[in-house]
Amino acid sequence: MVTFLSGGTGTPKLLSGADAVFEPADATVVGNTGDDVELGGHLVCPDVDTVLYLRGGRLDRDTWWGIADDSATTHGELVDIAEAAGLGTDPRYLDDERQTAGREIARWRRFSGVGEFMHIGDADRAVHVTRTSLIDEGHTLTEATRLLADAFGLTVDLLPMSDDPVATIVHTDSGSMHFQEFWVARGGEPAIESVEFRGSEAATATDAVVDALTDPVVIGPSNPITSLGPMLALDGIREALADTPVVAVSPFVEDTVFSGPADDLMAAEGYEASTAGVAEAYPFADAFVLDEADGTDLDRPVVRTDTRMDDERDAERVARAAREALEGVR
Repeated sequence: MVTFLSGGTGTPKLLSGADAVFEPADATVVGNTGDDVELGGHLVCPDVDTVLYLRGGRLDRDTWWGIADDSATTHGELVDIAEAAGLGTDPRYLDDERQTAGREIARWRRFSGVGEFMHIGDADRAVHVTRTSLIDEGHTLTEATRLLADAFGLTVDLLPMSDDPVATIVHTDSGSMHFQEFWVARGGEPAIESVEFRGSEAATATDAVVDALTDPVVIGPSNPITSLGPMLALDGIREALADTPVVAVSPFVEDTVFSGPADDLMAAEGYEASTAGVAEAYPFADAFVLDEADGTDLDRPVVRTDTRMDDERDAERVARAAREALEGVR
């Protein structure tokens, strides 16, 4: 049995080659939900859906986002109408009162659908409509995710990190904004001052997640701050990780990040933007998988390999390194 903690694209890329190394029926994937938004009334769960589409054989692997060969008729019409009306396509938050009204799971991350600043394909949208409708019928996010996983034929157990709202808010020199505005609408350009996981103090991991964390854990090369940070902010998660074998794959080669804003986010949160900083952020990790060109000297066991993952063969190689590291600490 093994549990993967997943956010962004790093861990999903690892998962794309993991079946040859870890038995799918014995694997659980816990997805970050801090990046979720309610857009035009529909709950969008980007990190959960990347795994859903990957394991369902429908992920767009060019973008690692959305469904392959998806049409976007509705999105295009929303953009055209907004531009014709002079409304633009910038993110449009609902007002403060409405941020905490309605379905609780969407708190602090509600956006109007006018102009739809995130690209949502038509088949992708059908998933969001189904998820939101199931929640409105009284299902939890965990239950809705399991039903969607059944529909997509998943052979791994996919769990959202919590059934409670946790919103990743990035405080910048241009103001405070949800991570999706920061990264999607603004391209990660505003200077980061700090990151807040709003709602985490009251949120809890589900019983299913707590149970999954009794198995050995693999953390892929995801962003330690915004992809893993929301999970680690939940009460009891760090303690659970300290009590089970944990192997982490570094998203850096020394001080060079593979992709995304991990370097700026880590620096803003007081960590060195490097493999050494990742080790500091993960004190519960028992071992690390580092790139063969990464000479960082850590105080924990290290397995080195080529950690770049351009295809499934690459991902299988990194997954084998993760298994070797786990076997060394169990």
